[in-house]
Amino acid sequence: MSWTNLIVQTDKKEVDQISDYLLELGAVSSSIQDTNLNQNNEELLFDVPDDSCHKFWKNNTVQALFEKTIDIELIKASIRNKFKNTSLAFFIANVNDQDWVKLTQSQFNPICIQNKLWIIPTWHKIKDKNAINLILDPGLAFGTGAHPTTHLCLLWLVENTKQNSTVLDYGCGSGILSIGAKKLGAKTVVGVDIDDKAILASKENAKINAVEILWGNTKNKINFEANLVIANILSSSLSVLAPVLAEHTITHGKLALSGILESQENEIKLAYNKWFDFETTLKKNGWILLSGVKR
Repeated sequence: MSWTNLIVQTDKKEVDQISDYLLELGAVSSSIQDTNLNQNNEELLFDVPDDSCHKFWKNNTVQALFEKTIDIELIKASIRNKFKNTSLAFFIANVNDQDWVKLTQSQFNPICIQNKLWIIPTWHKIKDKNAINLILDPGLAFGTGAHPTTHLCLLWLVENTKQNSTVLDYGCGSGILSIGAKKLGAKTVVGVDIDDKAILASKENAKINAVEILWGNTKNKINFEANLVIANILSSSLSVLAPVLAEHTITHGKLALSGILESQENEIKLAYNKWFDFETTLKKNGWILLSGVKR
């Protein structure tokens, strides 16, 4: 079976409504992305997920997949009629049916950190059994090692985790950083998140990797101080959490903060310099990791 992919380019004014309307018109799927994705003028958008306040790019591309039997010209006319005052450009592409699971899996390859730690999806074979191998599939929770912020955090853990390390992973997501720290030799690792689904995903991933980690919800009091504290979360949350993360870091302990754009570096440092002396900033593709030592 083949499909018709209707591509609609528009501004951010009504892009969410257009995406929803395409589903009402019979699309089996609809997605929104930056029109300039993977180009030099790509717009980095990183904000708090909020159902009541959707934020989109200046230029957006909506892709909607329809069955081949659909009259796509009628769909285009319906969109134009409903969104008369919105800038619209249409493109059409044919999509042949294929093994979608295999296609998705092909997008996730093993990731190597400093020739020491490997992040390996379950459908790949372990090439080096002497290396530290972390088995992790894309799932409900954020964090597969592919995003620059996660990559920077894993790099930091490789460089800083010792056999006697105690680690707090604040905002554990998929559990990748907690599991990585434990596999790198940390003595005690605590992973916490505000989302129960993230904690569930973390527990499952820890089980697959045969590591014991303490998991908890940040809604509850955390009675734990660590010599390594790492937080790969939204920069807006990092600013608010400065006193909390400082409290959980022992004196002379290290703190790593990621999920930060280069343009936000000074703002985050200002929130934390009451407690921490910052080290060299790690950078990757417009994102940074700030590392500090608690005074």
